Amino acid sequence: MKNPDLEKIETMLAEQGYITEDSIVMSLFLAMRLNKPLLVEGPAGVGKTEIAKVMAKALDTELIRLQCYEGLDATHALYEWNYQRQLLHIRMQEDSGKTLEQKEAEIFSDAFLLRRPLLQAITHPKPAVLLIDEVDRADEEFESFLLEVLSDWQITIPEIGTIRAQHIPHVVVTSNRIRELSEALRRRCLYLWIDYPSFEKELTIVREKVPGIDEQLAAQICRFMQELRTMKLEKVPGVAETIDWATALASLHFDHLDKTIVENSLGVILKDWQDIRDTSLSLFELLEKTGVKSRLAPGSDAV
Repeated sequence: MKNPDLEKIETMLAEQGYITEDSIVMSLFLAMRLNKPLLVEGPAGVGKTEIAKVMAKALDTELIRLQCYEGLDATHALYEWNYQRQLLHIRMQEDSGKTLEQKEAEIFSDAFLLRRPLLQAITHPKPAVLLIDEVDRADEEFESFLLEVLSDWQITIPEIGTIRAQHIPHVVVTSNRIRELSEALRRRCLYLWIDYPSFEKELTIVREKVPGIDEQLAAQICRFMQELRTMKLEKVPGVAETIDWATALASLHFDHLDKTIVENSLGVILKDWQDIRDTSLSLFELLEKTGVKSRLAPGSDAV
């Protein structure tokens, strides 16, 4: 018998069309119960970001996304002053007779503050979902700064003072393991690893996301993707590519795979020229393992 709290999380995700599994349900429940960030790692395209999106919809709250990149600094993550508006306001107040202190108090106020994702999250009127996406792309210095914010849930703005969180947001941190994250950040978070899905789970996802797709085509697409991921590729396709491929082929009213269809549509699932070349050279073998026999296959009979 399942725990009713876990069933509630599972139902919450299912209502948003997210095909989940027990480890994801448990991790989300514990992250919300313990009020801790959830660090989600795994290959690209397996649905890490989707967890935060679905969570925000299910909780009927705002999704606030901080997209990380090399060179990201605290200014772009916290806040900035609207300098152009401040300058315009100063010019308009030149003959107002106000003192310098009064003018400074006006321009360094909430009306001129540009709230970036972290400040938005801690000042939101209800617990938001804060997605810190691809944190491994940011520098280690930014990671240290982020750790401080996640620990204190307060931000100090010299011109205004310290702003403390009205509500602590639900935090989902994702990483593609481009670089190793610090032990300090890992200790601060709960951890979830999401791998490529099994054939059964991927088929369920395709059925859910591509309604009306031919059953044979859906099964062949998922089997082909499972076999494709066993190859040594530069960029292994994830579930997102599977859904794109299934959507494209279903829109063309195909009901099965064959060599020509796969060759002409490899660009949907593979985004590296060497991967496309290697896959094309191994196509007969891949189709054979998928259960698709080609008339052009050497030594094979038409089916």
